[in-house]
Amino acid sequence: MSLRIGILVFDTFDLIDAGGPYEVFLTASRLRERAGLPAPFEVVLVSPGGRDATAYGGMTLTGLADAATTSVDAVVVPGTIDIEGAMKDVELRDTVAALVGASDLASSVCTGSFLLARAGVLEGLAATTHWEDVLALGEENVSESVAGVRWVDAGDVVTSGGLTSGMHMALHLVARLADADLAHATARQLDMDWSEDPQR
Repeated sequence: MSLRIGILVFDTFDLIDAGGPYEVFLTASRLRERAGLPAPFEVVLVSPGGRDATAYGGMTLTGLADAATTSVDAVVVPGTIDIEGAMKDVELRDTVAALVGASDLASSVCTGSFLLARAGVLEGLAATTHWEDVLALGEENVSESVAGVRWVDAGDVVTSGGLTSGMHMALHLVARLADADLAHATARQLDMDWSEDPQR
């Protein structure tokens, strides 16, 4: 049975933060299907209200599922250049809280960790974000803001560093939710150097 991965998108999200993990999970499933095995993941893009979402830079995604009515097993929350604007968006904060509350695993890419923090998801947990924003994340309700790592696995919540670190974290999730061999095969298919060590 496939795990449904919900990737949240919203106005001003960073495209690579969503697109990188999207490609990782799709590629992992494609490799399994190529081997005649069931796909381990189903990936769905969700947004507040199911509305179109325009990424930073202007690319618009359409045909999105409504985050409020779509059931997912795991959530990926991408970051944004406009951290303050996103954190002040009550609907977005409520959407993050509801998605995470209804799933088994929450993750974030880059400054998406701030959205998890404002939704109360990171309370008492260690977390990371883009290296430029690690100190600011420490001012949120986290137990420790970790610098110098690609991701922090705090159990039910996994956060990653900036931008392409989200792909490394997604490979970690493939290893955790499926198996390490598939994660390494996926990294090879994507022509990525990947290590199971979050510090590399």
